[in-house]
Amino acid sequence: MISKPLHITVAGHTNTGKTSLLRTLTRDARFGEVSDRPGTTRHVEAARLLVDGKVLLELYDTPGIEESIDLLALLEEQAASNDSREDGPSRIRRFLDSAPAKDRFEQEAKVLRQLLRSDAAFYVLDARDPVLAKHRDELEILRLCGVPLLPLLNFSADPAARETVWREALAGLGLHAIVRFDTVAPAEDGERLLYEKLASLLDPHRDLLNKLIQNHAEEARLRQLAAMEQIADLLIGVAALRERVSTMNADSLEKGVELLNRTVRAREQACVERLLSLYRFYPDDVETAALPLVDGRWQMDAFDPLLLQTMGVRVGGGAAAGAAAGAGIDLMVGGLTLGAAAAIGALLGGGLQTLRHYGSGLLGKLTGEKSLRVDDSILLVLASRQCELILALERRGHAAQQRAVSSRELLPLFPENVLPAAIRLARANPSWAQDKSASFGDEGREDAVVTLSHDLDTGMSTLRQR
Repeated sequence: MISKPLHITVAGHTNTGKTSLLRTLTRDARFGEVSDRPGTTRHVEAARLLVDGKVLLELYDTPGIEESIDLLALLEEQAASNDSREDGPSRIRRFLDSAPAKDRFEQEAKVLRQLLRSDAAFYVLDARDPVLAKHRDELEILRLCGVPLLPLLNFSADPAARETVWREALAGLGLHAIVRFDTVAPAEDGERLLYEKLASLLDPHRDLLNKLIQNHAEEARLRQLAAMEQIADLLIGVAALRERVSTMNADSLEKGVELLNRTVRAREQACVERLLSLYRFYPDDVETAALPLVDGRWQMDAFDPLLLQTMGVRVGGGAAAGAAAGAGIDLMVGGLTLGAAAAIGALLGGGLQTLRHYGSGLLGKLTGEKSLRVDDSILLVLASRQCELILALERRGHAAQQRAVSSRELLPLFPENVLPAAIRLARANPSWAQDKSASFGDEGREDAVVTLSHDLDTGMSTLRQR
């Protein structure tokens, strides 16, 4: 039975990533202050991890240890003048009651005082640093507190990391339980491994930590499913969009195209904002090579001919032909698609004069419903870059100071780039163009969103393996 939360101190030398670790574990990119300046954290700050409204873990961010060599010398001097049989925690308490703890070693005293109140400690190391005497002295001081220490090798994904050297040095100090955890780019199973290793040091609390591990996995899966539903809602709504126009009036066509473009841009932007919020990121946190997101807004429009041309090369087939021509909208007359390359593709790629030149005679002979809709290529682009955004967010730690950068190309999501049946069904239901909140109660649309969510989830599984 879980009665009270675990208390874990996060300790280590200055600028090793202690605050960054808490940002990643709490998924709070604004926790504390992160800076290259030494001694950024000057006070103990607490963060809590909850499951079902109950606090399971309390984490304490502490100031960096800066005077370990001199502090260890002082502790040894104090021990020599007192009972040599005094245990480690008693020696630390004696130091905390002394004048140096309130003066020269004030920051170190804050760390040790918190550690004595804790069940265990994460000792955060910058794996890129060389192993120095100060690190050995820090560990010796922390071990005097008598609580289990779990070293974390931070920035371990960096090519400059000295992981092997650190493991050997820690083993020489009797610390064999070590976690490789990069707070900037954490591994998919990084948190699970962290809590499992902690559980091996705190066996009486294993049930609590297992509950935290299980809850973390459940939350991650629910977050993924919620993201797929957001993207599915975007695609269903955009696929159903139609804008009535007069094919005999070039101005009407131009205004209809621009209105449809603006609508799609706004809906995609709203989806981006919801996804960032879902993953607890801020608009200025993400920028990728394939997804030029700047301050939370797409730098390259979904209708941009360059983006469409690039995606057109990837997708192949009919959609590519329209995309490569600078198209993004189909003209519907009596329910028949004339084709973006033959009509609106020319409007966007060559201007209104081009359309008037060779299209007016043809258009004058047509009758029936006249409306614009988004081309299949646009839907493929929307699906791919929203899902690539999700992958970027999943692989980004909340401690990262640089915007997320991905070298991934924009890859197609659906097999053979064939739009799923749910999207094709949306084509025949213009009323589904309303977003989720406005169409609440439309069971057909809701079923289509659920079905498409499953298709997207399958596609995402494939992308994650690439």
